[in-house]
Order: sequence, then C-alpha cells, then structure tokens
Amino acid sequence: MDSIRNGWFSELSPLWPGQCMSLEVDKVLYHEKSKFQDILVFKSKTYGNVLVLDGVIQVTERDEHSYQEMLAHIPLFCHPNPKKVLIIGGGDGGVAREVLKHPEVESVDMCEIDEKVIEVSKKYLPTLSTSFDNPKFTLNVQDGFEYMKQHQGIYDVIITDSSDPIGPASSLFEKSYYEHMEKSLKPGGILSSQGECTWLHLDLIKGMLDFCKTLYPTIGYSYTTIPTYPSGQIGFILCSKSPDVDLRNPVRKVTKEQLEKMDLKYYNTEIHKSAFVLPEFARKALQ
Repeated sequence: MDSIRNGWFSELSPLWPGQCMSLEVDKVLYHEKSKFQDILVFKSKTYGNVLVLDGVIQVTERDEHSYQEMLAHIPLFCHPNPKKVLIIGGGDGGVAREVLKHPEVESVDMCEIDEKVIEVSKKYLPTLSTSFDNPKFTLNVQDGFEYMKQHQGIYDVIITDSSDPIGPASSLFEKSYYEHMEKSLKPGGILSSQGECTWLHLDLIKGMLDFCKTLYPTIGYSYTTIPTYPSGQIGFILCSKSPDVDLRNPVRKVTKEQLEKMDLKYYNTEIHKSAFVLPEFARKALQ
C-alpha cells in the first residue's frame, strides 16, 4: 500500500503537486479495488475513521460536518420550499443525512455509481450513513448522467458530492453535466456542486463559472474550511434557474432552536453569508 509508510498515510496527487496531507494511521480497516476506484478506510490517530478513494481523502469523522453541512444547507436554505432533492455521488451518506434534516423535504433520490462505497460507508462510517433506511430516501446505483436524462424538470435542489476531476468523477466538472442538471431542475431550482479549491484550481473554477454563466441567470461561489482537504479549504459552485434568487442571503434563516434540533456543527446563517466573501486574488480572478 504505497500511500501508507512508517505508520503514516500521505495523500499525493497531480492535482496538488509539491504538497501532501499526512495522517498517522492507527489501523487499516479496509482496502479493496472496486470496479471504479481504489477504496481504503483506516482508523487515524486523531481524525477517527477516514475514507480514501484513489489515494485522496474523502471523509474523516472529525471534520466531515463542515463539508457536508455547507454543501447541503446553502442551497436548501436559499430555496423557499425544497420538496424534492437529487444527490449525485455522496455514497458515504453525509449529504443525505443533512438534506433529511429539513422537514420541508419530501423525497431524496441519490445516484451513486460505486455500490462498494455505500457498503463500506455503512460499515465504517455509521454516523454518516444514518439516512439510507429513511422512508424518504431512494438509492439508485447508477450513473447520474443517465438518471438525469430520464428525470427532467422535477427537482427543487440538486447536490453533487463528487470526488476530484480525475477518474470516475471527471465528467461531473464539465459543461454537459451542468446542462443535464439545468434540465432536471424545476423552475426556480438551485444546484450546489463540489467546486475544488481557489488556492490550487483557480483556472478550473473560472472555467466552470464561465460556462455556468451561459446556462443559469444566477451563479455563485462559496467555500468552507476543512483541515484534511488540500490547503484546508474546499469550494462550492451554486447556480439557480431563477434570476431572483440571492444565494448569499438564505430565504429561510436557521433559528437557534433549529441549530440545536438539526444538530448543526458548522452551518449557521452568518457563515452562509460569509462563505461567499472571497480573498482578493480569488475575487478578481473569478469576477
């Protein structure tokens, strides 16, 4: 196992040359290649159980909430009545868990191409995969592209929880994918997609926002901090089919009571607004 040496896991990727994230390994829990990717789960010394796909950290039990909550709750709180939600990817279950905290949501469909990720997450990431048995939740083990071709104009919110733009997730960063999402959204619908990191992938992000401008009247870019992702940060691309949606200001503001009831550890109304405030180098590049 090349990624683990002398008791340490190191994340090396051509997407972030010259740097790596390392975690001390307590115990390897699972390692196998699925039809689509290499899957590793290990118990770390400080971040709990860690899911790794093709050598890249996807989830740790300690910091996963900052990613899952922001990816899910920004679009959901911007929608006045999100009844029907589609998740593309998200095999660990974390996004579905967050979506189903909204009582307005009546149904959640999820497309995950790699069934093995779901099986592994159920066993080793039980705090994330709590929603797979929820009666509002439907799992589709298939390609999200093909699913959306058959399901157009029916979703209030579409959330894409993907790995990085290499391997099985590379097509989820292309214009054709955003065209499919536009067709699957209802009028006024909102999407949220994993949008990489401004410290590492500014040209990629700009290219994606440029083609989004040709498809949607409202677009935005926000980010969250997360220690175990490259450079400690990950962004989100948000789009709406309505020109009247203000992505920076949630139409439904979370109350103190809701924060407690929903067990939110990262998201609140203030951090929703501030997530769109970019450092000057990124603002200038992406404007």
